[in-house]
Amino acid sequence: MIKHIKSIVSVLAVAFLVYIFTFYIDGEMGIILLAFVAFAPLVSLFFMAYARKRVKVTFNCDAYVKKGSTLPVTVTVHKKGAFPLGIVEICPYATEIFAQNIMNHKLTMLTEEKKSFTFELNAVVGGNGEVGIKAVYSCGFLGFMKKTVLTPLPQPVSVGVIPEIPEIKASSQLFRSIAETVLTSDEDEENDTAMLFSANTAPGYEHREYVHGDPLKRINWKLSSKKAKLMVRLDEAAASVQPVIVLDLFRRQSVPAANAVRGEEQLLRSVFGLLNLLIKQGIACSFVYRSGDGTTVCESVDNPDYPDQLLLKVLAVKVVPEVRVDIRQSGSSACSCIIATTDAGTGFSELSDFIEDPDSACVIGLSAAAVNTSQLAMWYLDEENNFKMV
Repeated sequence: MIKHIKSIVSVLAVAFLVYIFTFYIDGEMGIILLAFVAFAPLVSLFFMAYARKRVKVTFNCDAYVKKGSTLPVTVTVHKKGAFPLGIVEICPYATEIFAQNIMNHKLTMLTEEKKSFTFELNAVVGGNGEVGIKAVYSCGFLGFMKKTVLTPLPQPVSVGVIPEIPEIKASSQLFRSIAETVLTSDEDEENDTAMLFSANTAPGYEHREYVHGDPLKRINWKLSSKKAKLMVRLDEAAASVQPVIVLDLFRRQSVPAANAVRGEEQLLRSVFGLLNLLIKQGIACSFVYRSGDGTTVCESVDNPDYPDQLLLKVLAVKVVPEVRVDIRQSGSSACSCIIATTDAGTGFSELSDFIEDPDSACVIGLSAAAVNTSQLAMWYLDEENNFKMV
């Protein structure tokens, strides 16, 4: 509305000046100016209407960028036909993980078939975001009028901003409790297997010393602690001795997106900091998260290089408001379950009620003030990168 008012004021101002010039300064020259003022808007309107069907805009950028860096976005405007085009205005946008100081760009095309320009976005929050073109306008060269182009806009692009993952100390109480649960489960499984083989007078598992490249999930922690060196089973270890980490990036529709993305970044830092520590300490994990097609994925993480790859997979998935991860689809049973969630309030029972043994499960929240409607213990990562229990 304000833009229309400005245009009307501009037209009236020009008309007033022509009137003054015609009747009070130079009548002949005033008539010429009057004819030009009447003719120019028609020419401007023609250029504007002509360009609406003959402009195509595309853009490209990287799929990932580190937090604190800039993301270059290259926009290309293609012209159909050799006739000169008037002014084309491109209006890019980016979601809240980028700084919102995004300017519109105007250009004109005379003899060029295409013209490109590059602008930069500042990545300020870790997480998944989107970059796109929200509108393209064909403008009259007088600046009084503009209309959206009739050609389709380019599809938006998903961009992941990689947050800085903290180094969690092995002295963390949360890590120690998980490690003790794994050792206990490993011991119970060995005893159960020995009983199964007792009828055949066979010893249960066969072992050898760990060799670089062996899957971490085959390590027998009880035997390794006794021998002061890593020992691996020659057969496949059961998945039940692996802790499972569930990532629940839940966003309520009522929460402003600018606030939600900061909570999601904090949770990603907590989860992958813990995951990196577990893998470095030789504890293989199952990781459950929501994929891009909406299904729940459960992946075994037993390689020190894999958490970084897994982080990129998570950052490629758009967060859908009011949708939680469905751990019932994971089919995972574990010695310990850690549910990392941005919201353990109303509706969290969809996840917590699925836990068979609450004593072996816990929640990772955003802060000490986070709501926890479940009976599970809640932890959070403080400013010094230590896990603390609420």
